[in-house]
Amino acid sequence: MRIGIDVGGTFTDFVLLDDASGRARTYKCLTTPRDPSDAIEAGLRALAGELPDCIEGLQEVIHGTTLVINAIIERKGARTGLITTRGFRDVLELGREIRYAAYDAFAQMPEPLVPRERRLEVDERLRADGSVLAPLDEAQARRSVQEMAQFGVESVAVCLLNSFENPAHELALKRLLAEEFPQASVSVSYEVLPQIREYERTSTTVTNAYVKPLTETYLRRMRERLAGLGFRGRLFIMLSSGGVTSAETAAEFPVRIIESGPTAAVIAAQYYSRLFDCPEMFCFDMGGTTAKSCLIQGGVASVVQSFEVGRVQRFQKGSGLTIQVPVVDLMEIGAGGGSIARASRLGTLQVGPESAGAEPGPICYGRGGTEPTVTDADLLLGYLDAAYFLGGTMKLDAAAARRGIEERVALPLGVSYLEALWGIHDLINETMAAAAKTHIAERGGNPQLVTVAAFGGAGPVHAYGLARKLGAPRLVVPPNAGVGSALGFFTAPRAFDLVRSHKVPFASAHFGKLEALFRELEVEGERTLRRAGAEGPIGFARSVEARFIGQGSETSLPVPEGDFGALDAAELRRRFDQAYARLYGRTYPQSPVEFVNFCVRASLPVKPLVLPKITHRGRTQDAVKGERRAYCATARDFIAHTVYDRYRLAAGAEIEGPGIFEERESTVIVGEGARCRVDEFGFLWVTLPKERPHGTAI
Repeated sequence: MRIGIDVGGTFTDFVLLDDASGRARTYKCLTTPRDPSDAIEAGLRALAGELPDCIEGLQEVIHGTTLVINAIIERKGARTGLITTRGFRDVLELGREIRYAAYDAFAQMPEPLVPRERRLEVDERLRADGSVLAPLDEAQARRSVQEMAQFGVESVAVCLLNSFENPAHELALKRLLAEEFPQASVSVSYEVLPQIREYERTSTTVTNAYVKPLTETYLRRMRERLAGLGFRGRLFIMLSSGGVTSAETAAEFPVRIIESGPTAAVIAAQYYSRLFDCPEMFCFDMGGTTAKSCLIQGGVASVVQSFEVGRVQRFQKGSGLTIQVPVVDLMEIGAGGGSIARASRLGTLQVGPESAGAEPGPICYGRGGTEPTVTDADLLLGYLDAAYFLGGTMKLDAAAARRGIEERVALPLGVSYLEALWGIHDLINETMAAAAKTHIAERGGNPQLVTVAAFGGAGPVHAYGLARKLGAPRLVVPPNAGVGSALGFFTAPRAFDLVRSHKVPFASAHFGKLEALFRELEVEGERTLRRAGAEGPIGFARSVEARFIGQGSETSLPVPEGDFGALDAAELRRRFDQAYARLYGRTYPQSPVEFVNFCVRASLPVKPLVLPKITHRGRTQDAVKGERRAYCATARDFIAHTVYDRYRLAAGAEIEGPGIFEERESTVIVGEGARCRVDEFGFLWVTLPKERPHGTAI
């Protein structure tokens, strides 16, 4: 047996999986922000109460955590120092010298994680090809290390110019730090990110150093608490790139687990996309704090090489710290069940991006919340059952939610109570749909062709409305969608991604030497997986990032299997032109192209996830729990919705909307005119009604 644990901003999700049968037992509880391991221990004890001795029988715990990203956002990492090449101490503040808000004279840039006085320089210099221009002055470097110790730092980042081509000077500094300052945690850029671009490499290495001591402490405490509960298996952590790695590797490179939790739902959707042959699937994961989504094309979720974290303006690109590590291409916006609704300064309705989170949470939770939220509106619209939230373990206070919305939204805006309710629900859907259309278009997709896959506690409530706004023809909601991220851990491979920069033109490249570079990366990847206890054959997937000479960004290109040295350069150029034209509409055959980055993913075969089939038989009527009046947008009023117990629906059941499908962790809302079908695995497939030219449903 294995268990997946996903710590979100509002809820912590658990899925206990029996690999042999595919049967899963789920649990969901409020996150404990002050110490996430408190909620983890409480959830495991609750599962052990339902299934005695389950913890002792576990082989693996797979964990997704928000610890790293929260430490960066809240600036609760270690006291960190930076050692860099003379003349480069201000790289963190100079960045790319781009203003994210060109016309805002008061726009703030993110404060560097290391203040200027703790950034020390050493005398050394490497050329772009890695050859030594000025050797490292070890005596001066030793004095810098001793000075760093006097600052009382806990963690040190080392990032020297062009070290990705020649790490000798960085490794010498690492040795000096071990001799002069052994108690410090050390992050060396050649080990964290041996990649071109000085600002991104420095920022990533510093971020790794900043959160490394905290992550090591957290994972050590996590292992101790698990051991105290009787767990004797291995602890694994979800990577931002969609793979799973050991806790030891995650502690060494915590910068790779910043997007640990949100990635898992995408990997689950990728698995379902292949299983059900859905070439265009849009993963939509809406929790209590944020909504995450990703376009999956041809059964593959794209991975990008950089992203931002800790933005001054949360959803303003360019206002955060740049991190250059592989990460699933997620779109994230501040739209969750806990998103706060209020009257803006302009006298209009505003929903999010601020969230009530787990503490105090929405008003209806009865935990001291005073700000009305999306969940409060969903409850009052009839979409949620106050007596069956989290399977009835958490009662909701509808009267308090109504008072909050009337006093803080309807009255200040001068609108009716019903207009305020529907406005909150519809505005959050509109916000998510606008962002989703942009995300899909930027990746060459068509929103009118995608199958929307819903995950998260709030995702199934809002997925139908989102799909309607996208013009998507179909919606699918897996069983246990409310804990979809935790379930997604079981579909992720044990993997590790490596990147090495080496800039060389296609025309003059020695492909045999490039094959040797790929093999070095593969050896390093296999060593990382073996250290994590990996057994069995390890597979490797290669790709390159190339660009037109003089261009500032790269295009990723998969490399065919086999000896890279035997590859036809003309064929590789043809593939590059095809990929470039697909992304940008045209290419430039006469312009020379150069290699920039060489990428390898080392991975073990994924353990097959056995989806259990529905075994019970019965009439659809047997699953009916009753009727509930819920708001219908087309009728502009509350109308009767049939409420179904999703656990009692038999395979092959076909249902017409409007309907409400309830399970413990989430509720699916289906509108008028939609047709629903339950497949043999319990997935709910919803065909949306076609639209008339003027936009009303047929």
